[in-house]
Amino acid sequence: MIIDLPRFVAAERPSWTELETILHRIEREPKYALGMEEALRLHFLYQKASADLNRVTTFASEPQLIRYLEALVARAYGEIHEIREKKRPSWRIIVHFVKEFSRVFDRQAWAFWLAIAVTIAGVIFGGFAVMLDNDAKLAIVPAQFSHLNGSPAERVANEEAEKSDRIGGAHSTFAAALMTNNTRVSINAMAFGMSWGIGTLLVLFYNGVILGLTAVDYIMAGQTVFLLAWLLPHGSIELPSIFIGGQAGFVLAKAVIGRGDRKPLAGRLRAVGYDVAVLIGGVAVLLVWAGIIESFLSQHHKHVLPYSLKIAFGSVELAALIWYLWPGRFAEPANSEEKKS
Repeated sequence: MIIDLPRFVAAERPSWTELETILHRIEREPKYALGMEEALRLHFLYQKASADLNRVTTFASEPQLIRYLEALVARAYGEIHEIREKKRPSWRIIVHFVKEFSRVFDRQAWAFWLAIAVTIAGVIFGGFAVMLDNDAKLAIVPAQFSHLNGSPAERVANEEAEKSDRIGGAHSTFAAALMTNNTRVSINAMAFGMSWGIGTLLVLFYNGVILGLTAVDYIMAGQTVFLLAWLLPHGSIELPSIFIGGQAGFVLAKAVIGRGDRKPLAGRLRAVGYDVAVLIGGVAVLLVWAGIIESFLSQHHKHVLPYSLKIAFGSVELAALIWYLWPGRFAEPANSEEKKS
């Protein structure tokens, strides 16, 4: 029985306010998950508020206080006994992924720079190979890239002389083929991380060899502008995507090797599984864009699109990607949780 109502309210108000704060956070942040201690605290405060409501109902002269506690208890009951899955709007999921991809990339940046270093080593090897022996192309270039074996000057002359659509209108099919091939390379670079990173090293190095060989071959033939206009529009996204695939592979490799980590292999893989999945998911999205650009833009030459325009477009893409992946771009707040509006 309550004898002094003002004193009772003053004593119990802090617990009501605490309960109201927890409920407001849950309602405002649908993805927020309570820890065990927070969940127990919520249940305790709910029971306490329910008991307080039962006690103040004897005061008919306090309808405002009774309505306040009834609403508070009802909200707490609804949250505690809610069984429906809370779905976030699709746009919020997309925004979350966009931010999370940048954060994971930043968190595992060491592996990205390692992937670039390995690729650069391949570029240097391929460049020197073609400088020292032009026939090296025949031994290095795979069958699917046999068009690179010919003379760069002849290829440029032939392609620039064509006035019609070089792909014959099959841009969508060509784009799909490019997406499939590039995604396969990136996934291989990631998956081969399970071979202690050896497979990832080989994939990145070999891609670097092909890139270096091709670039030096065209530069030596005086076709630097054509090379930039051909590669930059799609390559500014495609190459970083392959590096990120290698980044995911090296993250996996580190978990497999486990040096300095006493957890079992399964535990180490679980620990990096989220980061690897986010990285390769982002790569897939980037490569869809790169495939579209390579099919619909990169294949057109100066009689359709000025080379300066293509180079500028590729440069803007690269700058935008660097801006997006810049360290700390979407850093978590100091309390490690994003405040959702």
